[in-house]
Amino acid sequence: NMSPMKLCVPGDRLCSTEDCMPGTGVYLRHGYIYSSLAGYVLRKNEGEELPVISVVRETEAQLLPDVGAIVTCKVTSINPRFAKVHILYVGSTPLKDRFRGTIRKEDVRATEKDRVETYKSFRPGDIVLAKVISLGDVQSNYLLTTAENELGVVVAHSEAGAQMVPISWCEMQCPRTHAKEFRKVARVQPEYLQA
Repeated sequence: NMSPMKLCVPGDRLCSTEDCMPGTGVYLRHGYIYSSLAGYVLRKNEGEELPVISVVRETEAQLLPDVGAIVTCKVTSINPRFAKVHILYVGSTPLKDRFRGTIRKEDVRATEKDRVETYKSFRPGDIVLAKVISLGDVQSNYLLTTAENELGVVVAHSEAGAQMVPISWCEMQCPRTHAKEFRKVARVQPEYLQA
């Protein structure tokens, strides 16, 4: 298991308060952050200047997205190079914490990678099934791929606000207006789409 998380015991000195902010499972003493539990050390960039450092017990750490895990995520923004997502579930287990992920243009699909356009693959608000390919540089940003038939958009809403129906591997249709929109569609079992 090539997870970058390191184990610690209570009293381990994790870092200086100049480099990190304290999260959960830690305490401060003389300008340093120490572990207050036995578990895994997590660093997360929450958008503040400094990463937040926390310690989680081993049981909770099982719920962290690992390389190869299938995750359900929600697209938050897209640009020509990648889509940004929030990871909501690992397998069928909901995550308590916000984990961010990125699906790069070249990881959207397996074929004709050079012709991928992110805005024809995902839109903000889409629910996507993806696979973790690496834990990224900062732990809170995972690299994900949808380059398998079963992976891709599972739930999308049209401009009219209706839940769209997949009509091919690259298109979904609005049941209200019958307008078609491009997506990288996951080939999921129909019963999954009703959920």
